[in-house]
Amino acid sequence: MMVKVKKTRKGLHNRFELMDGVLLIVLVILASMIVIPFVSVIATSFATQKEAAESPLMLIPMNPTIDNYHRLFQDPRIAIGYKTTLMILLLGVPLNLFLTTSLAYGLTRTNFPGAKFIFYAILLTMLLHGGIVPTYLLMLELGLSNKIWSVIFAYGVNTFYFIVMRTYMTSLPESLMESAKIDGAGEWRIMFKIILPLSKPIIATVLLFYSVDRWNEWFNSMIFLRRNDLIPLQLVLRNIVMETNIVNSLSIAGPRVPRFTEGIQNATIMVTMLPIMCFFPFLQKYFVKGIMIGAVKA
Repeated sequence: MMVKVKKTRKGLHNRFELMDGVLLIVLVILASMIVIPFVSVIATSFATQKEAAESPLMLIPMNPTIDNYHRLFQDPRIAIGYKTTLMILLLGVPLNLFLTTSLAYGLTRTNFPGAKFIFYAILLTMLLHGGIVPTYLLMLELGLSNKIWSVIFAYGVNTFYFIVMRTYMTSLPESLMESAKIDGAGEWRIMFKIILPLSKPIIATVLLFYSVDRWNEWFNSMIFLRRNDLIPLQLVLRNIVMETNIVNSLSIAGPRVPRFTEGIQNATIMVTMLPIMCFFPFLQKYFVKGIMIGAVKA
């Protein structure tokens, strides 16, 4: 009997080792599908035009150069794009966080009149949207068209981020808020002195989400902004890619026609991605903790 049990355990052990090996192979393949194109973009951005044309999938450039970045930063649109995107980020993210945290806290209060109805009405916006035309007409009526505030006010609260934050706040002990009320604290003081300090993980998570959203802002900017001095960075990238396709498709393009090579395109991608890549590690621990809390409590 003991021999049979040992054989069974040995068989299960070997089976799990085989499954672990298969899972490891699958994960390595999936990781390679993500990492290899990213490495190729970095390598191509430092490669010469001839080397990039000869090697569709480049991992290590033989003759690395920074000429693509030099030519890229000679384009004045890059500086304009950085300036506009930073303005959208610095003005928009605090507004997003304030609206999301205050709305989430307000709808966690059990004595708030109509809280349940408002919550389900907000959930409805995940399925139904008014459309871009009413939003554009609203910006015209407010006199915000072709101004940076039209892009900032067009995106207030993300419903999913609001649900995650509200779920976290509902997990906080109600006794803390009741004790603060007995001591004479108002709702705003409870929110800023008690709730927000205890909600640092989820605030950091939502902050990262909103920062990425604002950094990648392009659609609302394309709709509401028509000034060349207010082009965000993502629209600059889009314009460069479109100009590349147009110029490359012209058979009559001579040496005087400016050519945006694949190396410049990839250099533009790196320029737009680098700030977010530098920003993420500082919030990673809060990001993982906030995601786990939202996933478990939701």
